[in-house]
Amino acid sequence: MFSRLSALIATLVVAASLVVAPAHAQDAASAPVAEQTAAAPAANDNPYGLMNLIKNGHAVDQAVLVLLLIMSAGSWFITFTKLYDQYKVGKDISDARAAFFKKPTLADGVKALREGTAARYIAQTAVEAGEHHEGNLTENIDRNTWVTMNIDRAVGDVSSKMGSGLGFLATVGSTSPFIGLFGTVWGILNALTAIGVAGQASIDKGAGPVGAALIMTAIGLAVAVPAVIGYNWLLNRNKAVLAQVRAFAGDLHGVLMGSRQVKR
Repeated sequence: MFSRLSALIATLVVAASLVVAPAHAQDAASAPVAEQTAAAPAANDNPYGLMNLIKNGHAVDQAVLVLLLIMSAGSWFITFTKLYDQYKVGKDISDARAAFFKKPTLADGVKALREGTAARYIAQTAVEAGEHHEGNLTENIDRNTWVTMNIDRAVGDVSSKMGSGLGFLATVGSTSPFIGLFGTVWGILNALTAIGVAGQASIDKGAGPVGAALIMTAIGLAVAVPAVIGYNWLLNRNKAVLAQVRAFAGDLHGVLMGSRQVKR
């Protein structure tokens, strides 16, 4: 009886050891995996990247980044805004040429044009100049010259409005590389300072500031290139749209000169 009980206890001990041993082995095997998983984000966290520069960079580096970001956002905003304005002016001039000159009178033609458009502004200015050619000073100018002056002035106003904002694009395109270069110089200066304080030219002391310097250069170029392309593109489109505006103004001038009496 006692021998059977001893054999049963021994069997239970062996079975328990077989069950517990794999669990300990699994825990021991999973421990390095957990350590590797916890260490993976730290290994993937690049100490020389852009995010590290944003979080831990010097105040000067962050100020340069903010300035370049503002310049880039302004460039894209002006580019899309000017594209829409050019499309709107071109469409207004096309609609005006189709509707204005088919009306029986100049007054009807002006009323047919939409309020706030470039065509309405030019036509109304020209008609008013033709109707109100009086005064001690303006009487010394013949009607043809007076109307021409007012039409040219109205076309110039439209041209100035269409060209607004292009100066900002030109400024961004010409200055953002130098701002990025300033960030580069500042980063190299920090690298040399770190090497001087450490007393030895080690990679870990200079890699971070030099990496930040190269990032500044890349961002400066990334801001400048779209601004320059947008400026040249919008400038050429402005010339095409203004050619349509001047053609409409020329036709309007001819109509006014052929009508000696302008009726509303």
